[in-house]
Amino acid sequence: MKEQILVLGGKGKTGRRVAEQLSKLGHHVRIGSRSETPVFDWDQPETWPIAMEGMDKIYITFQPDLAVPGAFEAIKSLLEAAKQQNIKKVVLLSGKGETEAERCEQLVIESGIPHTIVRASWFSQNFSESFFLDPIKGGFVALPHADVEVPYIDAEDIAAVVVEALLNSEHDGEIYELTGPRLLTFREVIHEIAEATNREIAFEAISLEAYIQALKQHDVPADYVWLIDYLFSHVLTNPNNQLITHDVEKVLGRKPIDFSDFVKSTVVTGVWDGVEQ
Repeated sequence: MKEQILVLGGKGKTGRRVAEQLSKLGHHVRIGSRSETPVFDWDQPETWPIAMEGMDKIYITFQPDLAVPGAFEAIKSLLEAAKQQNIKKVVLLSGKGETEAERCEQLVIESGIPHTIVRASWFSQNFSESFFLDPIKGGFVALPHADVEVPYIDAEDIAAVVVEALLNSEHDGEIYELTGPRLLTFREVIHEIAEATNREIAFEAISLEAYIQALKQHDVPADYVWLIDYLFSHVLTNPNNQLITHDVEKVLGRKPIDFSDFVKSTVVTGVWDGVEQ
């Protein structure tokens, strides 16, 4: 049976991939975005019921993160609107080891709507589609907590798990924690990318205070600075986030994509090519 599915953040790292996978399977996908018609805007709750109208299920991603102030209230209101629109299933993207995000998860669990929670480790795509990309292209990366190990998860694997959860009721009520198959430090990540691109990419370990100050000096928006500070000070260093799980294998029946395979498939796109001087 073909489903009508609303994908919030349908142009983001996971949402775009979820939308593509669902469309290939023949399902009707509506992208939840300010630039789409009908409009979905987190800052304009009056747009939510219109975007949900006629939809069966929703994939929920909250920008920039469920940990930020205001996320709890927004998710609570969204779920109320979803119940009024008779939404039959929601899948929530959450962050592994984020206490604030778990408060939002609880809202979903208590909503009465069939649901699946997907807690993801740090994305491999943070190095190709997000805040680490420009320093890599510039050939100089300076980051705090240089030797903390992270089991990076590929956004393709996250999307595949989300699609399975959306389409199959056997995943109702489950909380999946998604990680890659091995642990890597920032130093090791930059080394792998440098080798694959055949470029010199310098890496320097700095304090979190210096990193936050640098973000402010580059006029990074205050809410983004807050989030980065939170992620580095509370999430990255959480011992639970250095644990490798097997939920990707449990749901998909295969091993997660290794970071080296992510690097191999990404380097051919040219996204890491150096900035011309």
